[in-house]
Amino acid sequence: MLAERREADINRRQRLLLQQMPGFVAVLASPQHRYEYVNDAYLALSGPREFVGHTVREVFPELERQGFMDLLDRVYATGEPFTGRALPIQIGSDDADRFIDLLFQPVRDEAGDVTGIFVGGYDVTERVLAQRALEESEVSLRDLNRTLEERVAERTAERDRLWTLSEDMLARADLSGMMTAVSPAWTRVLGWSQTELLERPYASFMHPDDEGPTLAGLARMGETKRPTRFENRIANADGGWRPIEWTVAPEEDGVNFIAIGRDLSAVKAKETELAIVQDALRQSQKMEAVGQLTGGLAHDFNNLLAGITGSLEMMQSRIAQGRIGDIDRYMVGAQGAAKRAAALTHRLLAFSRRQTLAPKPTDVNRLVQDMEELIRRTVGPQINVESVAKAGLWTPLVDAPQLENALLNLSLNARDAMPDGGRIKIETDNEWLDERSARERDLPPGQYVTMRVSDDGTGMPPDVIERAFDPFFTTKPIGVGTGLGLSMIYGFVRQSGGQVRIHSEVDKGTMVCISLPRHHAEAAVDVPAPQEAPDSGGAGETVLVIDDEPLVRMLVVDVLEDLGYTALEAGDGPQGLKVLRSDVRIDLLITDVGLPNGMNGRQVADAAREIRPELKVLFVTGYAENAVLSNGQLDEGMQVVTKPFDMAALAKRITSMIAGPT
Repeated sequence: MLAERREADINRRQRLLLQQMPGFVAVLASPQHRYEYVNDAYLALSGPREFVGHTVREVFPELERQGFMDLLDRVYATGEPFTGRALPIQIGSDDADRFIDLLFQPVRDEAGDVTGIFVGGYDVTERVLAQRALEESEVSLRDLNRTLEERVAERTAERDRLWTLSEDMLARADLSGMMTAVSPAWTRVLGWSQTELLERPYASFMHPDDEGPTLAGLARMGETKRPTRFENRIANADGGWRPIEWTVAPEEDGVNFIAIGRDLSAVKAKETELAIVQDALRQSQKMEAVGQLTGGLAHDFNNLLAGITGSLEMMQSRIAQGRIGDIDRYMVGAQGAAKRAAALTHRLLAFSRRQTLAPKPTDVNRLVQDMEELIRRTVGPQINVESVAKAGLWTPLVDAPQLENALLNLSLNARDAMPDGGRIKIETDNEWLDERSARERDLPPGQYVTMRVSDDGTGMPPDVIERAFDPFFTTKPIGVGTGLGLSMIYGFVRQSGGQVRIHSEVDKGTMVCISLPRHHAEAAVDVPAPQEAPDSGGAGETVLVIDDEPLVRMLVVDVLEDLGYTALEAGDGPQGLKVLRSDVRIDLLITDVGLPNGMNGRQVADAAREIRPELKVLFVTGYAENAVLSNGQLDEGMQVVTKPFDMAALAKRITSMIAGPT
């Protein structure tokens, strides 16, 4: 009984393997060639018929006149196999020839007597017809011939090979960790001999990091009782690793399974090449954007510098000529150009997220309400302005004037998109972003306050939306707009931890959505600004000025001396620290943020406060360096001004800080 069960188990496994083979297979018994088994590929070739228990002559009487029955009789009688390539065959009433590669292999019993015939092969009709068409064609190109021949050869080789010649690695294994049969492809792909493969646990060939996922895939196969796919890395005999894609299918006993492995080395190599090409493309696009930014910046600054230098030259010329009456005109022109240059720098810093911000908890609904009348007057009577405020709106931590400026800019853009009039709608809302939504918007998951500005204007095509936030990019006529409005908004919002998105359709309108992180604090209440300290002369106070730019340092020292203060100078952090460590009285430290020689302004201020804990510090910076802030805020007794600054405003700031409380 045990032997019978083992034989039945072997027969069942053999049938499972035969059923999964791509070629057609049949098993015949007795001299009458009675069908014992056919696989699905055989059924696909012959069509639905009754096979098992019937003879070949009963199932296919048409094969008698085609000589196939004589071949079967001869193989059975002589015990010699028969192999045929591209044999023409007609099945049923179809007059069209089909072509098959055919194998008749005698099956013998233990005594060596022939008891049946194994039939196997492939339907190669497509290959034969393709070859004939190629031979008959008068327009045969060399490359086409070679490609077709290669494809035909590959297809022929694939169909000719079953277990022994498959390019994929075929195996039978069990869940205890051993393989019981492997195809020769294992040796061709990995270099291991059949003995090595069968004597070692298959886990010993896996990369250690892939053992867990592989066992999880096998467990999934066992639970679902269905074929399962996964990837892992298998060791080469030469010490390397090959990525293999596996398809595993369980056998009925629940212990053994069939595995088919495909080498992904070439695919992975192509993926790596594609990634390199994509990186190169992104770098090219980045350089194109830098070039556009540089060109726009050079154009605008050259215009401004021409006005400044020209005015200074004319002032010099008029002074030399004694014509002082014209000086004011040139001075006003130079100052105006300088202020426009400062504004341009401010916009660029906003785009690059380096502007100086003063964030505080902000009531966005109130901000929109306060701005609504200004927006109405600005966009004109042809535009209807509507606002929809969310009740219970959360509070963001944001620079309110910058948000007001962003709202005004978006409203002006909406107005320009509706030359014949229309509607601007301003909405606020609360929004939760889960992992997927946050990832799509390049934001951390969490709670956000949104402000949406929409219009029913001309809209934007996708290529314009893609470039809308690029600095100096504009679709407006020359001289109308700088191309920095949206880039400033984008930089400000990103610097505030949020995101800006544009939804637009041509001729249907545009909506710009600003999302800002929720801040768990009440909105700040505006209080009357304290009166500034009156301008007064110094009373022995001393101010240390640290700046690596001599001209800026000279101007600040002149302001201090005009105010009656004693001014000390240093060109970098180490020089300034020497003064701070001395016994000299110092009432205020004015330091640039970006300093050379190893110490920035914040580091100097921190070191100074270790020596002089009550020292007041005024930072001067051309852009908002992260080093100035501690947890996003300035420490008590510290303030910051941004270059370029108005000298009168700087004087009032200095006087206020010195006269104020310690």
